[in-house]
Amino acid sequence: MAGEELDLLLSGKGWPVPEEYDAGPPPPHQPARLRRNTCYVVMAVLLNEKNEVLVMQEAKLECHGTWYLPAGRMEPGETIVEAMQREVKEETGLQCQPLTLLAVEERGTAWLRFIFLARPTGGTLKTLQDADEESLQARWWDQKSPTLPLRARDIVPFMDLALQYQAKPCHPLTLPAELPCAVICQRLLAVFTDSSGAPWVLLGAARSPHLPVVVSGMSPPALGGGLLVAIYQLLQECLPPPDGKVQVRGLLGLQHLGKEPGQSDGICFNIVVTIGDAGQYSKEKPPELQSKAFRWWKVEEEDVRSRVLQRLSTSSFVPLHS
Repeated sequence: MAGEELDLLLSGKGWPVPEEYDAGPPPPHQPARLRRNTCYVVMAVLLNEKNEVLVMQEAKLECHGTWYLPAGRMEPGETIVEAMQREVKEETGLQCQPLTLLAVEERGTAWLRFIFLARPTGGTLKTLQDADEESLQARWWDQKSPTLPLRARDIVPFMDLALQYQAKPCHPLTLPAELPCAVICQRLLAVFTDSSGAPWVLLGAARSPHLPVVVSGMSPPALGGGLLVAIYQLLQECLPPPDGKVQVRGLLGLQHLGKEPGQSDGICFNIVVTIGDAGQYSKEKPPELQSKAFRWWKVEEEDVRSRVLQRLSTSSFVPLHS
């Protein structure tokens, strides 16, 4: 079972979220509710054949006349991709197709932003004659001329990341898997590499063996905490120091559906971490676990093993900015 789960996640697909979790606040678990206890923001970087970036001019009073990437809040009932496509159409006039997630930003469970690389597929570029409450106009921009006043410079790294990805992809094309999830949670691929170069993966031992899933709290005190808090807590309980050194590598992908507001507004992030000092594999076995709720699994199936090691060696993951 764990082998099939890992195989699908490495392929950029999803795996059903269990009804019981391996760590996190005690039940009952409060579901994620868009516009009530969490906010999802989508953003898109579109490039043309000249490597110019699609930007839009803000109509909102507080930032009127400044320029920004097409972006906005998700609405209940949307998938993440649908929200991104709607925002691009409303603010620029163009239709688009998502290519991959470029990055995910988080400020705890209260605010999450999903940045996509996309390509235009139709529509007409918005002009001043089309100005409305969504935006004044849109244009293609080479980031040099003319000099545009930006609403905020936080978009510059994502424009650069899109150009870098187009020139040399740093991870496989990755889009959200459309699978329902009621809570905001993290499925953990925690990997220890031994002295022979073999990967060992941490598994939850309850029920059938599986990659651990930790749920994030949605109570007001927990909303501002980082998305990774529950993961660090689980690993600190499992691993003895100093063997418990943990490095978050990034995302294999994420899962969301959103078609049943209040029941499936949650997201499952498939997160990769490595255990121990990277490049210093001096131990024949992973550290002994301090909890019987978990166990180590040595990945011996050659195809899965090689894919895990390849992704680790090339840091081939969607970046997670905390």
